[in-house]
Amino acid sequence: MTDDASRLQNSSALVTGGASGLGRATARALLDRGAQVVLLDRDEDRGRALARALGDAAQFSPGDVTRAEDVERAIGLARERAPLRVAVSCAGVGGSARTVNRAGAPFPLERFERVITVNLIGTFNVLRLAAAAMASQETWSRDQGDRGVIINTASVAAFDGQIGQVAYASSKAGVVGMTLPAARDLAVCGVRVMTIAPGTFDTPMLAGVPDKARDALSAAIPFPRRLGRPAEYAALAVHIAENAYLNGEVIRLDGALRMAPR
Repeated sequence: MTDDASRLQNSSALVTGGASGLGRATARALLDRGAQVVLLDRDEDRGRALARALGDAAQFSPGDVTRAEDVERAIGLARERAPLRVAVSCAGVGGSARTVNRAGAPFPLERFERVITVNLIGTFNVLRLAAAAMASQETWSRDQGDRGVIINTASVAAFDGQIGQVAYASSKAGVVGMTLPAARDLAVCGVRVMTIAPGTFDTPMLAGVPDKARDALSAAIPFPRRLGRPAEYAALAVHIAENAYLNGEVIRLDGALRMAPR
């Protein structure tokens, strides 16, 4: 096995949703370990500003994870820098609505479709295209025969979906469900697939939540009794990239949280 300290050097990484939150923290952590990083995000202003702040080893590629041409362009930019060894999918959307609301109206189908399209289909779009790029490369380490790793982002909602989370929980359950079969599919290529299922994290999705509600969310977490920090997600993503024996598994990162119905 190659030395962990050098494993990400001379490699490139793609991070979707890289302009903020979990993706931003992951990009920084990968850069700190010596990788070249391409950020894919729909927010052009924030993405370009972050890439400038991160320095020459970072590059922004505007785009949408549901569009093959956008993902292919970002992968191409990464491969121009170095072999693509890591792809981390952090792009996603939220949204809350009951299956049938109190007025008796059903969940709008177009809202359900949007969440599934971004969170599940977008994640698979990145996975399939990144895996194809990785499979065409030389091995990362001769003794392992590995070529790269794809890290997806699910959520504890995949297991403990709350009232109003039917679309979000379904999308993240799909990400959980694809992890093992994708890892088995890609074993012949030497490409690993892993998924992180975060709990309640302090990300832009929670930026508009009042302090009282944030305190209640923190109180529900057994230990540490606080919201998760994006840097903690990033640290796990880097460890997964460097630990070649992690494959086909979903890791909950949640402080032992098990969400109540509401």
